[in-house]
Amino acid sequence: MTRALFLAHTAAPSGAEIALHRLVRAMDKTEVTVVFTETGPMVDKLRADGIDTVVVDGAFDSRSVTIEGMSVRRMIGGVTGLLRLGWAVGAVVRESGADVVVAESSKALLMGTIAARRAGVPLVWHSHDRISREYFGTLFTSVLHVLGWTACRGFIANSTSTLASLPTWRRPAVVAYPGVDGSADRPVGARPEQSAPADTVLCLVARLTPWKGHVLFLEAVAAMTTRPAHVFLVGGTFFGEEPYRAELEAMAAELELPVTFTGHVDDPRDYMRMSDVLVHCTLTAEPFGQVVVEGMLAGCAVVASRPGGPAEIVEHGVNGMLVDSGDRAGLTAMLDRVVADRDLRTRLSAAAPARAAHFDIEESARTVESFLEDVLDTVSVRHGR
Repeated sequence: MTRALFLAHTAAPSGAEIALHRLVRAMDKTEVTVVFTETGPMVDKLRADGIDTVVVDGAFDSRSVTIEGMSVRRMIGGVTGLLRLGWAVGAVVRESGADVVVAESSKALLMGTIAARRAGVPLVWHSHDRISREYFGTLFTSVLHVLGWTACRGFIANSTSTLASLPTWRRPAVVAYPGVDGSADRPVGARPEQSAPADTVLCLVARLTPWKGHVLFLEAVAAMTTRPAHVFLVGGTFFGEEPYRAELEAMAAELELPVTFTGHVDDPRDYMRMSDVLVHCTLTAEPFGQVVVEGMLAGCAVVASRPGGPAEIVEHGVNGMLVDSGDRAGLTAMLDRVVADRDLRTRLSAAAPARAAHFDIEESARTVESFLEDVLDTVSVRHGR
C-alpha cells in the first residue's frame, strides 16, 4: 500500500483545504498522513474523520509571504521561513515512512521541496491554483515554474485549465477534479420550485476576498431591471480580510440591497436550497470552482464565470449559464435574463444535478491513488529498485 504525506500550509477552511479533506477521506488504497504548518479548523475536521494529522508549527506565519506589495527583503525572509519549516516537515516524512510527499499549494511546494529531499522521497505538486502572472506576478510565476519542474516528479491539477499553467514538460501529470461526496452528506429532501421573478433569491458562496468578485456582483445586482427579493453572501474571512467585509456591508447598505452576510458556514447547502440562482463571478479565471458543482448538485440555476474551471463544469444553456469574468454589464444582462425567465431557471436547475454527479470524489480519489502509484513505479525503475 502506498504511503502518502500531504502537505498544506494553512488549516483554514478555504477551497483547497476543503478539497484536500474530501480527497483523503475517500482514499482507501493509500495510507495517508496530512501535515499542516499551523493549527486551525481543518486539523480538527481531519482528525475527527480518523485521518492521521500532524501539525508542524515553526513559529512562522506563512501568510506573511504574499505577492502584492512584497519587498525583496520580505520575500527572502518569508521564503527562508518556509524552507525552515520544510526541513522540520522532512523529519515527519521520515518518521511516517511516507513513500511520496504531495504539496497542496505553492507555499507547500517550497516546503515540500526541502522535506522530500531530506527524506529521500519523490515530490508531487497537487496544484489548486493556476500558476500564471495574473495570480502570482511575473517573478514568482517564473520561480514556481522552475522549481516545480526541477523538484517535482509529477503534477496533479484540479482542472485542465490549471494543468495548462503548470511546468509539465516531460513530467507525468493528471487532472483530478475536486469531487463532491453526496453519499456522505445528510439527505436534503425535495427542492422548492423556482420563485417568481420578483421573489427570486440569489446567493454567492465564496471566501470574502476581492478576486472572488463580490463588488462586481453587488454592482450587477444594483443595476438589474428586477432586483431579487434577497441575496445571501455566504463566506468567511480568514486571512486578514475583515476590512473587506466591512466595505461590502457598507456598499450593500448604500445601494439598498437586501443582503445577508452569513460568515463562514461549514455546510452552505441550506443557503443554496433557499436560493433560486447561485452566482459565481470571479474577476480572474477560477482554477476549478467547487461551489459551482455544489450549487448544481443542490439544484440551483447557476450563473458562472469563464474561462477556467467553471467552463469545464457548466454546459452553457443546458445546465447553467456562463459569463465572461470581470464583465459587469454582461453579468447584469445575464442575471436579468435568468431572473425574468422562470422556465429557463427551472430547466437549468432540473438538469444541474445530473451534471454535478460527474464530479464524484470517489473517482477523483481513484485517479490520485493510481497516479501516485505510477509516479513511484517510474521513480523505482529510474533508480533500478
